Amino acid sequence: MSHHGQPEVYVMKVGILGTGSIGGTLARKLSAAGHTVKVANSRGPDTIDPEVLSTGASGVTKEEVVTGIDVLILSIPFIRIPYLAPMLAGLPAETVVIDTSNYIPFRDDRIEAIEKGKPDSIWVSEKLGRPIAKAWNSIYSVTLKEMGRPVGHPDRVAAPVAADRDRDREVTMALVEESGFDAYYAGTIEESWRQQCGAPCYCTEITLAELPGALARADLARSRRRQDLAFAVYEEKYGTSGINPDGDFIVQLSRLINL
Repeated sequence: MSHHGQPEVYVMKVGILGTGSIGGTLARKLSAAGHTVKVANSRGPDTIDPEVLSTGASGVTKEEVVTGIDVLILSIPFIRIPYLAPMLAGLPAETVVIDTSNYIPFRDDRIEAIEKGKPDSIWVSEKLGRPIAKAWNSIYSVTLKEMGRPVGHPDRVAAPVAADRDRDREVTMALVEESGFDAYYAGTIEESWRQQCGAPCYCTEITLAELPGALARADLARSRRRQDLAFAVYEEKYGTSGINPDGDFIVQLSRLINL
């Protein structure tokens, strides 16, 4: 794992697939940072919440969102990612594709290969047939929306980034920094299980000083058990509503179970 360093900032053309709690927040943040952002969901541009477009992002169709871009951010339910493969087949090889999703059996059904130990993002990369980066998946959606802080702020939360290619790593780290979080290169996509659900860095709002140790302590089998336990607690409290409770509940639960 490398040490954190300030990545070079690029002005980029960014496409975001998904306009929910992660994709919508990133659309606002990255537009406000000066990037050219277009967003799409599965239902069409006229269904996109105006707040998502409030800082300059454009609502487009899902076919339009993958054209003429430097970066594509995937913020859709994990189980639906394989259906994107035909749409992404025409993307240039150098386009940076960032996966923000998590395998959540509680929501997605169990996937045998992942249950047997395949990292979430290896599965995604294989289904899409291309390299990807992994970022923002370890931050709770309410934290992403409300807890971004300027560089150097003592309460700035850190976010791990996994990637295999240099350009994927550099671009993704730059965007994470601009979204208000300290980016840390956590290793290759093969190592990205260290930032999956149930890991010590997952939704625990730790700082840059704490993140390397949390990644090193990750244990895949333990993370799986912790993930199941956390979602059992969530389901007992909230049922199968799929609502996002306030940040305190998720962060406190995650710290109790994952750290």
